Amino acid sequence: MPSAPPAASARLLHRLLDLVYPRRCGGCDRLGAWLCVNCLAALQPPALPGWMCPVCNGPLVAGPGGAGCPLGCDSGGLLGVLAAGAYADPLSAAIKRLKYQNWQVLAAPLAGLLAATCAAYPAPWGAAAAPQLVAVPLHRRRVRERGFNQAALLARALGARLDWPILAGLARVRYTAPQARLTADERAVNLEEAFAWQGPAPPPSAPLVLVDDVYTRGFTLNLCADALRAAGAGAVYGVVVARTGGSPVDGSI
Repeated sequence: MPSAPPAASARLLHRLLDLVYPRRCGGCDRLGAWLCVNCLAALQPPALPGWMCPVCNGPLVAGPGGAGCPLGCDSGGLLGVLAAGAYADPLSAAIKRLKYQNWQVLAAPLAGLLAATCAAYPAPWGAAAAPQLVAVPLHRRRVRERGFNQAALLARALGARLDWPILAGLARVRYTAPQARLTADERAVNLEEAFAWQGPAPPPSAPLVLVDDVYTRGFTLNLCADALRAAGAGAVYGVVVARTGGSPVDGSI
């Protein structure tokens, strides 16, 4: 008897898994989907939609060398940030379940939101360049504690959707306290010298896109970008599932 086609086998597997581990919405806990249609409809857009300057929070504008800040802000290593939504329920509930309750299945639908956002806005590095994704790393001790790196799960799912390769080599070399428990000033001190490039070769000159779950004040993405640039990387950008607060006048770093 011939074996079932791969697609049919996958559908059968999903049905069997749904029987023993039914899909439950990460946003509202209803049965049926990992992100239900009601929660998808209720997602709030970020206060700063599109690619934004990490210093002045102004929108990037097209230029001869790619999009950049119209004010010419010196943003260090990080040139722009893109968020899929605002850090508010139901999106924030789904992120917390992924991050703290081991709902790793939520990485794929959350990355789907991020992929749709990337597709909705022109890439600031231009259409000719192919970017590589870099997951914001966790310290190996934190990975042992949590069991996984949520940013790495998001990066893999996003890369699969957009056909963007994953670049390994950025490491968190110093164990730090969780950022969520700290004030803005404490966050900056907490992450000093926390990241370094440890790849076998310098990072490529192709655009690099850091991937993380939440952007608050930008310390993590900025320091990751600085570490990549110090190792010889070219342009570095950041994409996140959700962004807290934000307005065109409040600084993000």
